[in-house]
Amino acid sequence: MERAEQILTNAIVLTMDGDYNIYEPGAVAISAQKILAAGNEKDILSGYEAEEVLDCGGKVLMPGLINAHTHVPMTLLRGLADDLRLDVWLMGYMMPVEREFVTPEFVRLGTKLACAEFIRSGITCFNDMYYFEDAVAEATNEAGLRALVGQTVMKYPAPDAPSYEVAIALCEDLIKKWKGHPLIIPAIAPHAVYTTTPEILTALCDMAKKYDVPVHFHVSETLSEVENLRQEQGMPVIPYVRKFGMLETKLIAAHCVHVDEGEIRSMQHAGVGIAHNPSSNLKLASGFAPIARMLELNTNVGIGTDGTASNNDLDMIDEIRLASFVAKAVAEDPTALPARQALAMATCIGAKALHIADITGSLEKGKRADLILLDISPLHNQPRFRRDSENIYAQIIYAAKSTDITDVMVDGRWLMRARKLLTLDEAELIRQASLVAEDIDRFLKNREESVLSKLIAIGGAAEEESFEVQAKVRVDDLEPILAALDTPEIQIVRTRHYHEYDNYFNFEDPGQGRLRYREDEFIGKNDEITSVRSRLTLLGEPESALRDAQEGAYAGDKIMLSRSRYLAPAVHSLRFYTEYFKPSELVEIEKSRLRYLVKFHDTEFFINLDKVTKPKLGKFVEIKSRTWSRQDARNKTLLMRELLETLGLGSLPLVTKDYIHLVEEL
Repeated sequence: MERAEQILTNAIVLTMDGDYNIYEPGAVAISAQKILAAGNEKDILSGYEAEEVLDCGGKVLMPGLINAHTHVPMTLLRGLADDLRLDVWLMGYMMPVEREFVTPEFVRLGTKLACAEFIRSGITCFNDMYYFEDAVAEATNEAGLRALVGQTVMKYPAPDAPSYEVAIALCEDLIKKWKGHPLIIPAIAPHAVYTTTPEILTALCDMAKKYDVPVHFHVSETLSEVENLRQEQGMPVIPYVRKFGMLETKLIAAHCVHVDEGEIRSMQHAGVGIAHNPSSNLKLASGFAPIARMLELNTNVGIGTDGTASNNDLDMIDEIRLASFVAKAVAEDPTALPARQALAMATCIGAKALHIADITGSLEKGKRADLILLDISPLHNQPRFRRDSENIYAQIIYAAKSTDITDVMVDGRWLMRARKLLTLDEAELIRQASLVAEDIDRFLKNREESVLSKLIAIGGAAEEESFEVQAKVRVDDLEPILAALDTPEIQIVRTRHYHEYDNYFNFEDPGQGRLRYREDEFIGKNDEITSVRSRLTLLGEPESALRDAQEGAYAGDKIMLSRSRYLAPAVHSLRFYTEYFKPSELVEIEKSRLRYLVKFHDTEFFINLDKVTKPKLGKFVEIKSRTWSRQDARNKTLLMRELLETLGLGSLPLVTKDYIHLVEEL
């Protein structure tokens, strides 16, 4: 008789092996962190002996659940910003808060909080992507769970890396430290196509192949991601990343909501694992991943909760049930994704998706002892029908709750017994998380009170505090001005032609200033669009600027002195900024602009020949020049008067208001 360290008896054993064997009453023998055997109780007890024999009381004994995609430290951001689009949620709230708060200590706390929730949900292994992944690994190891830990790499500065070069170095450090660990599997996690570059993807794929580690990557989560890549590169995501060698790695593709059949087949042939996240996809309205077709094509698809900032929990029982229900609804077929297959996605197939099926995902000889006990005796799971032996899968998927999980073992070590956590202090974790939430609340409350703070929070804003003198006249015809520019007194340095689309954000508090979103279309010689540029400008209060302009030397000239406070590149859509800044009013202005940079008496001026088409304000000539002192402004004011005379505009009345003010007077 073979010796075991412990034997678990009197259980409904779901092996989730290749034949989906079920043993009732069944037993499992364990030794040295591994499973020696799983089978009928009588056979196990006749073949093995152990000092510790545990009676499972008729509970289901099955492999631990595998969470195929998550961001564990984000438990500390649970409920922070809900009911928003993905880009607004990510760029407007998550990333600014992360830049401010995410540290190794934040990550350790968030990871332990997640591990406690994982254990209670029956999760024994998870696949993570975040920052400071070394801290994630340390906290996970202390909690006793199994994990793939993926160091995030983006083209943007991150909480743990001021540049992507630093993030790539962190990946290699993580691999060298943790590769070969019994619980922790290091991974590389380029965030997504839209947050990386070809150089990043090439370097990381080369590293993944060199060290033989998984690559964890967001793929085709939103329709806009796919459409933007098609416009920029002429192809969808999977063919694009194939160019950099990503399909030659142990790729784990998270989401895959908007993939076509060709992409699915490519992933299947390459052995790519897919992580399906139904709750997150529904909550963020990302769409419905074609899971049924993926499974038909024999693609390895696991189930993930995503992070708690977009789910908002880590309950895998709920996630498996939802995956089955969504697949049925999308296919309009109640037989789609049946219970056994859904459970397999969270166990044996999920392990294949994470490229770790050799060590976990089923109860088979030689695999690690990662298992859970689930009680099916509570009221909500009664009665039990035995006519069909596979009805037990339906009981688990359609009726069980995570609170039915009573015991959890990972690598042969008990992490929860009789619903009591053995490796984590739940109450202390909750106390510490509450303190972090108070700090984040204060930060966001202060930020929300200021448009400027919100602008700086999303990155890229540069303080400008610039002033410019400006003279404007309304004209009936721009042709005489074009002719007047051809004079020896005016030296044309360069010429540009734009179509400008301005959207002014007004706020209830005028003291916040006015935010302008401008999109410039650069027009070529044949009237074609050669490029596009978008910018944000936070303008000072127009009333105070106008008051300043009407004082002193400017009063008689009626030449304006305007002020812009901050500039930022507009890297997101107008819809994003509208939802993020929530203006009380949005005012649109469109115009065609011929812009000349000229030198007049050795002083540079911009001359704009404008035709304002929305609303139809007419034609204008505008002369501008930046100024940095009151004396310089006075000197340029005098030169502007002379320049107006040279252009034949000296007798026309000056318009003392910007276009936005003219529009508001209509």
